Amino acid sequence: MLTALNHLTLAVSDVERSFGFYVGLLGFKPAARWDTGAYLTLGDLWLCVSLDRSRRSSAQPDYTHYAFAIAPHDFTPFRTRLLEAGVIEWKRNSSEGDSFYFLDPDGHQLEAHVGNLASRLATCRDRPYAGMRFFD
Repeated sequence: MLTALNHLTLAVSDVERSFGFYVGLLGFKPAARWDTGAYLTLGDLWLCVSLDRSRRSSAQPDYTHYAFAIAPHDFTPFRTRLLEAGVIEWKRNSSEGDSFYFLDPDGHQLEAHVGNLASRLATCRDRPYAGMRFFD
């Protein structure tokens, strides 16, 4: 039986660039690094960046993305800092809570989100998506 998310591995085209992005801009902590990859942490999250020279440098054409929690008071300075660093915003927020949708150097779609599942469900109870059911 699965118990939790164990780790995420992202294919990257340049380990040095991705290491700098995730550690320098996003605040991940380095745990280990080697020629073709690195292990990074953010709270309880374990992230592996692994060299894959076949990666594209543009966003994937779907809605798959990875969202990270951010405190309300940190949201605007974080968004501003990333935009000033030339990070690309790939989507405008239209859901509950502040969100900044941005690309990493290899086009992985990321999000910084203020809120959690409880706040999302509370909003959805007021304005449910078409066909939405709740499992209480």
